[in-house]
Amino acid sequence: MPRSSTRRDLMKLASAGMAALAAPAQAQTPAAGRPSGEISVRLTAGAQRFAQAPAIRWQPERGLPADSIVLDPSRTFQEALGFGASLTDASCYMFNQLSADARGRLFHELFDPSEMGFGVCRICIGSSDYAVKMYSFDEGEPDPDMRRFSIDHDREYIIPMLKQARSVNPDLFLLGSPWSPPGWMKPNNSMLGGCMRNTSFAPYAKYFVKFLQGYAEAGVPVNAVTVQNEVDAEQDGRMPACLWAQEQERQFVSGHLGPQIASGKLDAKIWILDHNYDLWGRALAELDDPQANRYIDGVAWHGYVGQPSSMTRVHEAHPDKHAYWTEGGPDIREARYLTNWTQWSANFTGILRNWARSITAWNLALDEAGKPNIGPFSCGGLVTIHSRTKEIARSGQYWAFAHYSRAIRRGARRIESSGNPERVSHVAFANPDGSKAVVLTNAGAEKRVLLRLAGMEAEVNLPNDSVTTLTWGG
Repeated sequence: MPRSSTRRDLMKLASAGMAALAAPAQAQTPAAGRPSGEISVRLTAGAQRFAQAPAIRWQPERGLPADSIVLDPSRTFQEALGFGASLTDASCYMFNQLSADARGRLFHELFDPSEMGFGVCRICIGSSDYAVKMYSFDEGEPDPDMRRFSIDHDREYIIPMLKQARSVNPDLFLLGSPWSPPGWMKPNNSMLGGCMRNTSFAPYAKYFVKFLQGYAEAGVPVNAVTVQNEVDAEQDGRMPACLWAQEQERQFVSGHLGPQIASGKLDAKIWILDHNYDLWGRALAELDDPQANRYIDGVAWHGYVGQPSSMTRVHEAHPDKHAYWTEGGPDIREARYLTNWTQWSANFTGILRNWARSITAWNLALDEAGKPNIGPFSCGGLVTIHSRTKEIARSGQYWAFAHYSRAIRRGARRIESSGNPERVSHVAFANPDGSKAVVLTNAGAEKRVLLRLAGMEAEVNLPNDSVTTLTWGG
């Protein structure tokens, strides 16, 4: 969550972050591996939503004056883990309101690898602000031995929804994030706001282990955890939240959570921070500690404050640690909630061009008023499920995601693409099967660009306010 009362500022970062996309001068690719044949085109613009457009063909370069996007597959970057959104208590509650048939169709659309193929989703360890009610897995009087610990709340509709999603996509990667530890672990004795108590580190590590074990026994293994959602925000006590000092997170990971997960032989990665770009210095300081570093797989980032180039700064200092983008979503009150695909696509491009392996949006589903919600923010879901009619609407963010999640597969490698990002933002990937995918975002007037690769080119017409995905074989 941001530290202000609105999430609209997130959209402003899309254009500001484009400065981070500047690439080296146009690279020359070798003659070998020249592409040929047709390029499949998918377009979102105007009334079209990820619509099949006429194919275009590769032809020898003619030296025509035009904006150029030059590809160099010999220069590779991070490996993609995937895309998705958060299966919060609120989202699972909304899915549970659908009939079995309607939910089956929607889950096929969202998770099946032949459709959206969402493969990296976030869940909440206890309640976030997007929940039917506030709860932890061990609320009440102090219980350092976790004798009272129970995930029974999640058995009603959260775990069933997760199991159904995994049945559609068995490779679904799940990240678990807590918004607050149980109230008795904090000086204010409440899940609302406040800060972490150092003397609670040992029982809190047990809490994580019990959560991982309980979910695994329930048939929903969790692949990664973060210590705290947004370590630097306590939200004025208006919702489940908890401040963690930098040294606290470092000490908790190195002395408690890391050793507990390792000794329990639990197959769950640890990601730190789970907060905004502007806290890049904190991430560096924690990774610089060898005792914490040994247990940390990577850094979870939010984009509400700062620039995506912060992920590159951390990558350059610690290239063996990964970047994951774990939260961001639209405001349900936004006038262009259903049509802001270029804003989100430009944002996604900036995230991917700064080493992120995954992009996970905020609530996967909410109702038409942005509910259920026990907190102060006015988020919209990636999809909206009407509380009465059960009609499903797809947001602009959803259509932006389609251009990435339907074309870029797990294990794909980002490849070099150079060109003027202020004219057209661009990102390119090579999939494990050798196929290529390029996403072009044109937030301005209609224009023509040339895609260039190994002495060949393809002319692409980009409508105004459009997102275009180009794919072709190896």
